[in-house]
Amino acid sequence: MSRITPWLARSPFVAILRGVRPEEVVPIAQAVVDAGWCVIEVPLNSPAPFASIARLSEALAADILVGAGTVRTPAEVDRVAEAGGRLIVMPHADVTVITHAARRGLMGLPGVYTATEAFAAIDAGADALKLFPAEIGGPALLKALRAVLPKELPVLPVGGVAPDTVAAWRAAGAAGFGVGSALYRPGDDAATVGERARTFVAALG
Repeated sequence: MSRITPWLARSPFVAILRGVRPEEVVPIAQAVVDAGWCVIEVPLNSPAPFASIARLSEALAADILVGAGTVRTPAEVDRVAEAGGRLIVMPHADVTVITHAARRGLMGLPGVYTATEAFAAIDAGADALKLFPAEIGGPALLKALRAVLPKELPVLPVGGVAPDTVAAWRAAGAAGFGVGSALYRPGDDAATVGERARTFVAALG
């Protein structure tokens, strides 16, 4: 079983807080947690991302899996680990980064779009796969990939996921979902983000 599977069993949603600032990250994440989510990703192209990851790790470590997104180098993996993050999310499938994350004991969630990328990531030690950009291929692409991928390996579509598409993605074999701008945009307050998070939870049925 993948190390991320127990987290996805609690809630299949990954909150992508791209652009969040350290001074606001904890209340926004708390609103998401209160809505039932438990995996929070701070992309590294956000302001002071390692400070945000450290604050989340200190404030909510008992309740959530804290990770970094848009991770592109082994050095960034090291900085995420030092900040207390435990999940490495990537836009691509660089096997050097995947291997380094596994060596550091962090969970790896690389981005893939083809079977070639998927199996290279699996062989490098990925804990799960991020189908990205998911909206281009849609559920049909995921269904095709699921026919050949290991059944126990979670695949999470990222890009364009909305409450009204959750059912179709689940039917195609999605184990979870990464949700970015449909959940949080820079400048949104905690109450707004919490309400959107609840809308996604309601879409699970």
